[in-house]
Amino acid sequence: MFSQTATHTTLLARVSAGTDAAAWVEFCDRYGELIRSFCKRQGLQSADIDDVQQDVLLALTKSMPGFVYDPTKGRFRGYLKTIVLHAIYRRSCQKRGEQRLPDIEQTRAQADSDTNAETHWEAEWRQYHLRRAMLVIESEFSETDREAFEQYAVSARAPAEVASDLGISVESVYQAKSRLLKRLSALIEQQVAEEG
Repeated sequence: MFSQTATHTTLLARVSAGTDAAAWVEFCDRYGELIRSFCKRQGLQSADIDDVQQDVLLALTKSMPGFVYDPTKGRFRGYLKTIVLHAIYRRSCQKRGEQRLPDIEQTRAQADSDTNAETHWEAEWRQYHLRRAMLVIESEFSETDREAFEQYAVSARAPAEVASDLGISVESVYQAKSRLLKRLSALIEQQVAEEG
């Protein structure tokens, strides 16, 4: 599991130093599921997802040492998306037996015209932030509060049913939802701000 205290920029700096093995582990923990989920949403099969993830991490291993994050040149998420799409497009060309594989500029051009890829990436990026925030929520809120939130806010069960099942008041269900939503919102806002 990744550290909740390491900021995005700090992690990128540690990875780019090239000597911090723990930073790579944290990087893989932090972004591995995002890469896999995006590949799945793009229609890749499990074996291809494994290959693409490996290709992406290999490409990043080569490009990250000496990498200097400059938010004025774009967000890291755009950079990561390009590398993931490049690995997907190259894998697709290889499977079709094409000899000439796309370079990164061809990938950028293809990605710019692929509205599904952009939509899928943004959806997965939002899910990525939600998953990270939920890990913090698990450590900050009681199981009862989390269960009340899940049943009422996510599963849309009636507050009275949730209260009865959990042995709490209806007001407690409302309060749990309110507190968790407020904290989730703050956590996600903080994560997005850290991205640059």
